[in-house]
Amino acid sequence: MKEREKRRFETIHQEGKLSVVKILVDTVTGVHYLYSWDGYSGGMTALLDENGDVVVDKHVIQD
Repeated sequence: MKEREKRRFETIHQEGKLSVVKILVDTVTGVHYLYSWDGYSGGMTALLDENGDVVVDKHVIQD
């Protein structure tokens, strides 16, 4: 069996089909990003918590 491919970004949440909202996590830094796409436009930004700090999850960082 092939070892699982290590990816830099993993999708941890997704909503929608035509208009898409995803939460991605960077497996190197642990930073969460909000990605939104609708038609021909989209964008991505760091996800912030209630205090305005970047959401970081140290448990997802790959070795």
